[in-house]
Amino acid sequence: MNNIDTRNPELEGLAKCPTGIRGLDEITDGGLPAGRPTLVVGGPGCGKTMLAVEFLVRGATVYDEPGVFVAFEETAGDLAKNVASLGFDLNGLIAQKKMVIDHVHIDPAEIEETGEYDLEGLFIRLGHAIDSIGAKRVALDTIEVLFSGFMDHAVLRAELRRLFSWLKEKEVTAIITGEAGETTFSRYGLEEYVADCVIALDNRVVNQIATRRLRIVKYRGSAHGMDEYPFLIDADGFSVIPVTTLGLDHEVSSERVSSGIKDLDAMLGGGYYRGSSILVSGIAGTGKTSMAASFVNAACARNERCLYFAFEESEGQMIRNMRSIGIDLGPWIESGLLQIHASRPTVHGLEMHLAMMHKLVSEFQPDVVVVDPISNLISVGNGLQVRSMLTRLIDFLKSNQITALFNDLTQGGGAMQSTEVRVSSLMDTWLLLGYVEENCERNRVLSLLKSRGMAHSNQMRELILSDDGIHLTEVYAGTGGVLTGLNRLTGEAKTNAAEMRQTQDLDAGARAVRRRREALKATIAALRAEYESELDELDASIARERAQQIALEDDCSMDER
Repeated sequence: MNNIDTRNPELEGLAKCPTGIRGLDEITDGGLPAGRPTLVVGGPGCGKTMLAVEFLVRGATVYDEPGVFVAFEETAGDLAKNVASLGFDLNGLIAQKKMVIDHVHIDPAEIEETGEYDLEGLFIRLGHAIDSIGAKRVALDTIEVLFSGFMDHAVLRAELRRLFSWLKEKEVTAIITGEAGETTFSRYGLEEYVADCVIALDNRVVNQIATRRLRIVKYRGSAHGMDEYPFLIDADGFSVIPVTTLGLDHEVSSERVSSGIKDLDAMLGGGYYRGSSILVSGIAGTGKTSMAASFVNAACARNERCLYFAFEESEGQMIRNMRSIGIDLGPWIESGLLQIHASRPTVHGLEMHLAMMHKLVSEFQPDVVVVDPISNLISVGNGLQVRSMLTRLIDFLKSNQITALFNDLTQGGGAMQSTEVRVSSLMDTWLLLGYVEENCERNRVLSLLKSRGMAHSNQMRELILSDDGIHLTEVYAGTGGVLTGLNRLTGEAKTNAAEMRQTQDLDAGARAVRRRREALKATIAALRAEYESELDELDASIARERAQQIALEDDCSMDER
């Protein structure tokens, strides 16, 4: 019997070409459509050219797929200089025959729209470049320049289709960049209908804060992310954050990790769960940063890596301040176990902060992450936006089994058991720090509002910042309730004095008893001596009487004789 292949190639799924760009392959479910053109549109400065270049560079360096870049605006020299800041050596790739850069100069003033204009010259030129290095990837930047002298949409559509069909015939995966239109994704409103995949880049400014976002507008034959995703362009190139793909399917651990405070570990029954999220909230000055530093110090002592995002203090200031309570973070930074990233929240928008945190966590691979404080993010977004951003960050950290501590500044005078960004329900453990004011002094107190999955103390404990770290005092209750600070010291002094007096009274009573016992012993001894003396005299008297009786008996015997 003949072996007949009954598989339908159309049902096997679309072949994908991985871009090598962090996050983009995830939201495109594997990469761009292999052997097909992808249109990348956006306004000036949104990163279209950078995306196209990185697509070619990653292909040449990671996947051994040579590429051709056709520039209609920049020369090869200018392009190489512009992307050198990303660490891309285009000249080196050209020398290795892994890339070809061709600058095609087109002057719209020299083009006459005769209706007979076609792209045959470009096809010949591009085909030669592809064949010269066996290119698998192509980038055309930007397509509007190619058609800048034409206004007939029928001609444009026909030539666009011809261009895209030609690229498919060459079996190259292509990125074609284009400028965004006013009411359409592309300038002419035609390109997005011809392309198999359309990616829109956006560089928006809200409240004087810029945020770059990416969206997959369409992707024929493939599932893909539908949302807007923040992305970064930094020294390592593109980083796209596929935050909405995360779900509640992360693993959990029963391992405990120390909070860095022995007394708090006892209240928690052994410490936090590894991979859990901890919220420390309280008004200013209650010790939130000190608790975070203690947590980090303990983690580094266990040889764990820690990433600290600080929104209020610089690295140097934090190191200096924590030394006042006996915590020296400097050696951990020098050893590479601790990284502190200090910046004002207003440096970036919320999505950019999320993208940056995602990138740093992926690179540093920490065991512990601290964000101090999350309440400062309100300056770049409202409560709902901050909660959404933190939800995605928490899910990301949990999925990587990273223990995270979040500090939150609450406002004085309001309800302390609430957070401005409303994230307490997302946390596994919630610690509340506050003040008790009495007798002209303010004393810090700590209470455990919740700790999921573990038995924990319900006591309110006084928190003391000392030269050798943080301590929680034992609960001391007086007639008016729990006492702290001077009242506690006074109460303890009174208790100690009362206990001392009681001890002294007991000692005096014991001494009196001992004296009475000794006197009784002496009386008993005297009576015993007197008794024994009388007994001796009785014995002597009896002996004398017996002697006299014997003598009398002897005399009688002699008389009888």
